[in-house]
Amino acid sequence: MRLYRLLGITLELMAKKRVTATVLSEKFEVSVRTIYRDVELINQAGIPVASYTGADGGFELMNGFFLTRQYFSVDDLSVIYTLLKAMEASMGSAVNTAMRKLTSLHPDLEEESHKTVILSMSVPESEREINQRLFSAIKQNLVVEINYTDASGSTSQRSVEPLNLLWDKGAWYLEGYCRLRQGKRYFRVSRIAQLTVSALTFVPRIIPDEAQEEEQGIPVCLRFDLSVSTRVFEQFSGESEYQGDCVIVRTIFYTKEYALSVIASYGTKVEIVSPNELYDEFIAHIEAIRQHHKKKRGGDEG
Repeated sequence: MRLYRLLGITLELMAKKRVTATVLSEKFEVSVRTIYRDVELINQAGIPVASYTGADGGFELMNGFFLTRQYFSVDDLSVIYTLLKAMEASMGSAVNTAMRKLTSLHPDLEEESHKTVILSMSVPESEREINQRLFSAIKQNLVVEINYTDASGSTSQRSVEPLNLLWDKGAWYLEGYCRLRQGKRYFRVSRIAQLTVSALTFVPRIIPDEAQEEEQGIPVCLRFDLSVSTRVFEQFSGESEYQGDCVIVRTIFYTKEYALSVIASYGTKVEIVSPNELYDEFIAHIEAIRQHHKKKRGGDEG
């Protein structure tokens, strides 16, 4: 939800002469340290924010700089509005305030945004309800208890200090400190079977960014025939490259079953380069399919 917060801070600076870090931290329910990091990001985005110390200290837009509807083009505002509108289906009223402030800058913004890009971040009703409860827990620094199934199918109960909700590659993820693993982890919201928001509060920890993610995958190298290159480049975007008379893909699969199903779907147009263990698993997988259909035909292979 950092985008939502950065936009909110920017709009606060538009509306007021000077705002203190303490006031902003209370308004957006984050630490003062987080506010300073956010202001630095706003500066990096090209919006000059001056910082003043002392009794009358705080943040304000630099002298001579006016952030008005002229600073943002209609297209700029439409992109931001469209992103927030897409999040509305999952986050409910959490983004409504920012959307109202944007439309106050340009009354025709809602109509304009529908002329360019349509985004969908829709989720099932059960996942939407979990998202909204997680968002509330993040704002209040409340520990959550979850029943979680990882990519390999293993189920566990976790006690998590929720930090952020992230949207990545078409799915929502919870970023938090897992008390069981004692480190930062990322949990795919669709894999949370049950969520309980406790009354236990926590103080956000300083967690190294290099902490490992929740899921460990299987590095795989595949060689594809050029006849399926279009599909390959679409399915493995950013992981494919032409190499002579073939396409090489280096990717990570998070479950063996999914890897086998994807590889099998390409028939004779794919070859497993590595790892050797996956090659052996695939041969066994194909043989199991052959035996299954042979049995169904009563032993008649023809």
